[in-house]
Amino acid sequence: MPSRERVQAFVALVEQAKFVEALEAFYHPHASMQDNQQPPRLGRERLIADERATMARFETMTTDPVTDLLVDGDKVTIRWRFTFTPAEGPPMIMEEVALQRWEGDRIAEERFFYDPRQTRPSPAS
Repeated sequence: MPSRERVQAFVALVEQAKFVEALEAFYHPHASMQDNQQPPRLGRERLIADERATMARFETMTTDPVTDLLVDGDKVTIRWRFTFTPAEGPPMIMEEVALQRWEGDRIAEERFFYDPRQTRPSPAS
């Protein structure tokens, strides 16, 4: 089970936009991630590759400071708010809740809940 300080160190890396570093330092090699009802993605190397692909699609990705963080034994809940800015076009703001299960001091399972409409461009007015 992680200490609150360990979870806060993870959050701090994400807030600094060190997304790949956070995956490398805080996820188990066998970690899984799941978005809403999609099938889980398995393995830290796969998660890192997916993160790099996401980062390549945007000029910048930023994270608002986390204000909602719950740590209860091996369960952690975080409310994230990200801004993804493409080279052209308006930024996309995405808010989600992450539910994590930690094994020791590393994330073993993570599931994200968000409105998928946030990930689509707004219709032209």
